[in-house]
Amino acid sequence: MKTPFELFLMPMSTLLLGMLSALLLPAPQFGLQLTRQLVTWFHLNDINQLYTLVFCLWFLLLGAAEYFLIRFIWRRFLRV
Repeated sequence: MKTPFELFLMPMSTLLLGMLSALLLPAPQFGLQLTRQLVTWFHLNDINQLYTLVFCLWFLLLGAAEYFLIRFIWRRFLRV
């Protein structure tokens, strides 16, 4: 049986890796015309709100991708 610390450490390390990847990999940037369209389409006040949403989604996307990649590598190659 796994200890509670191990159960807590696994998702936290995955989120830390996702955060580091989000800092290292550039987030998507939109052109000025597309940015204005997205701000009006989502009824946002300014561009800062749009990019806050973009960075949050980028962080979650990278964290989830790394989680599944690390889980696949662990189950496929490293687990005895």
